[in-house]
Amino acid sequence: MPIDATQGYDPDNIFARILRGDIPAKRVYENDFALAFHDIAPQAPVHILVIPKGAYVSWDDFSARGSDAEIAGFVRAVGQIARDNALVEPGYRLLANIGGHGGQEVPHLHVHLFGGQVLGPMLSR
Repeated sequence: MPIDATQGYDPDNIFARILRGDIPAKRVYENDFALAFHDIAPQAPVHILVIPKGAYVSWDDFSARGSDAEIAGFVRAVGQIARDNALVEPGYRLLANIGGHGGQEVPHLHVHLFGGQVLGPMLSR
């Protein structure tokens, strides 16, 4: 069920629990600001979730409250993960769902990184 990204951060959401080590995840990258792991229900041959280590509900929340170091570290992590997985060429997709209309289901900012095949149009018309 989509969430309201204006609501407060839930410290018991699944990604917070993964960050704490309460739930296992197949980790592929970690730095001081981000953690990346394989999605448990992949929608493409490569489907990696990248989350900031801070308690941010959405991209809006992160961009408003995150430090310059957190934002730069997170963005650089996404780029490094794409390079590490040989996705820069031929290409990949980044997706961040924000709020109810955007289809966000977990109240912790996360970016989906999709690749490994032709992904087709973003939205059906």
